[in-house]
Amino acid sequence: MKIRKGTIEEVAEASLHIPELHDPYKTAVYHQRLGNTPHLILVAEADGKVAGFKVGYDRYKDGSFYSWMGGLLPAYRSQGIYQELTATMEQWASENGYTHMLLKTRNKLKPMIRFCLSQGYYVSGFSEHPDPMESRIYFRKELQVKSQNANAK
Repeated sequence: MKIRKGTIEEVAEASLHIPELHDPYKTAVYHQRLGNTPHLILVAEADGKVAGFKVGYDRYKDGSFYSWMGGLLPAYRSQGIYQELTATMEQWASENGYTHMLLKTRNKLKPMIRFCLSQGYYVSGFSEHPDPMESRIYFRKELQVKSQNANAK
């Protein structure tokens, strides 16, 4: 298994095979969100194919790096791959001058909530939805900045 930079097309295709991602984003949405904004697309490759991905970008221009989309195909879960994707993104963000990571998940995604807490993220907010399982939980993690090459924020 290796972690490498990936493409929008790779993550859009992989997202079609991740059960939790109902009606996943098309490539046009990725292009719109990422555009000219500093971003990182990571892909975990195993057995010569994409096993998972993590996409983040400078959404708020406030020193944070937003971990927007990610997932792991069911056959590759419980192997530490998503943890490695996350650590790689955090390291990249830190080396590029970001001070903290942000992400959100839905109340129904208990494994993701547990994962965030186990990786040192803390709950920083909550957004109610008429269906409580669709309510959003916001997470934050402080980073140790490893570079003075901070992006324009």
